[in-house]
Amino acid sequence: MKRRQLLSSSLLFLAGCAGSRSQLRGPYENQSKSPLTLSITDEQGLAPLAAKYEPLRAELSRLLNRDIEFYPVATTTVAAAGLQAGTIDLALAGPTEYVLIRARTNATPVFAITRPDYHSVGVVPVESPITELNDLKGKLLAMSDLGSTSGHLGPTSLLVEAGLDPQTDYTVEFLGDEGSLEALQRGEVDAWFGSLTDYRNFLSQDDVSADDYRQLVQSPPLPDDVLVVNSRTSPQFIEELRQLAQEHSDEIVAAITTIPANNKYLGSQVVSVADRDYDSIREAYRTIGQGNFLD
Repeated sequence: MKRRQLLSSSLLFLAGCAGSRSQLRGPYENQSKSPLTLSITDEQGLAPLAAKYEPLRAELSRLLNRDIEFYPVATTTVAAAGLQAGTIDLALAGPTEYVLIRARTNATPVFAITRPDYHSVGVVPVESPITELNDLKGKLLAMSDLGSTSGHLGPTSLLVEAGLDPQTDYTVEFLGDEGSLEALQRGEVDAWFGSLTDYRNFLSQDDVSADDYRQLVQSPPLPDDVLVVNSRTSPQFIEELRQLAQEHSDEIVAAITTIPANNKYLGSQVVSVADRDYDSIREAYRTIGQGNFLD
């Protein structure tokens, strides 16, 4: 996902709709059995959406005994607007996207899908004199994308906990997943921060040796991905979906991981979720000076 565009456009949208959270009762109070709509916030275009998530769509349709249609969204802004308007019924969102959506739409989290090994890590060249996070003061860091959970907000939380001010104590270049690691490999930055999975994939490359790098820090597990429904949805439908998902966790995860591109969900589980589970993401936004839209 192009998170630079995601963050800037999302903040503009959220600022523009402050105070307009929908309190309407939903179409599920009088079921017409019309198809439900499903969006995935990190997948753009109908063809890529279907290629990666058709088994999930089919499994949710089976569990609910309802037709479900994909509703492609280009950005989280579009997803938030669709949930607010009621044109999107269900949306699977990452932690950052959920916080942006929840800020103004009153979307309800129904269940979360865990992400094994979902951590942020910080890495330096093995010969670097940097041995702890405090040593990064005044240094140049590479991160993946602005607003990324594992590649920006998670690392920011680690650095803040170490006593560093993200606005004054270090400089960040957002270079994407591959570009940021390449910058570390070329010695163009002092340290790299991103997801543990990306780092492991980097080390698995033929021209990369794990002996050349040293991991400085690893975050606690990051918040899970979450399925939300719009604010027009009846409490009865929410509870039904929540119960079905918990009872059929294995089937839901199996449907997602049928597609190799979704290997990040291998070993995942469907678990209960609460809005407070994402407070760490909100706090990270505040530390980078982007917290006004949350209030």
